[in-house]
Formats: sequence, C-alpha cells, structure tokens
Amino acid sequence: MATGIRTVIYPVDDLPRAKALFRALLGADPVVDAPYYVQFDADGQAIGLDPHGHRHGQSGPVAYWHVDDVASSLATLVEAGAETVQNPTDVGGGLLIALARDGDGNLIGLRQAG
Repeated sequence: MATGIRTVIYPVDDLPRAKALFRALLGADPVVDAPYYVQFDADGQAIGLDPHGHRHGQSGPVAYWHVDDVASSLATLVEAGAETVQNPTDVGGGLLIALARDGDGNLIGLRQAG
C-alpha cells in the first residue's frame, strides 16, 4: 500500500554546487550531509541530492512513493507493465528503495522505512 510521495531525489553531478543551491532555496542546512547523499527537510518533504543518480538512469528528479513493502510493490508494478531499474536495495538503516520505469520511460521510486 502506498502512503504518498514524501521524498524527491535529484541526480546531481556537482554535489557541493547543488547543496549550495538548495541551501539558498530552502534557507536551511541539510539534515543528512554525506559524500554519497545530501538531504534537506522542506516542511516534512524530503529533498535528496544523489551524486550517483545518473548511474541508475535518472535524468531528472524522481518522486519516491512511500510503501509498506518495496518488493511487493515493485512486483505489482512489473505485473502491470513496468520494468525494474533497481531491485530493492538497503541504503542504510534498513531503508529500502527500488526504481521502476513505466511504459513512457518515467521513473517511479519506491521507499520502505526500515
């Protein structure tokens, strides 16, 4: 079951430059600041910057649906015609993410809290 989109992740080539831009836009420092991922909180909306996003086929921002079960949700999307881009992956602390691509080439992110 999906509970909504509360995470948007931008693929970036220059993490320091992107971090400075989003710091200026949001008027706040990141809540996660690591060399592999930076995240800001915008009134409960997670805005992530991923310097490796392009490797996963991201050409623009990806909205992540918060779901109860990433594997089951990904399987449901594949059964409905989507293709798997990234299998469920633990990105730390038990947080699981996956990516699918719909028939129009749009990426659909799935996120399951740990």
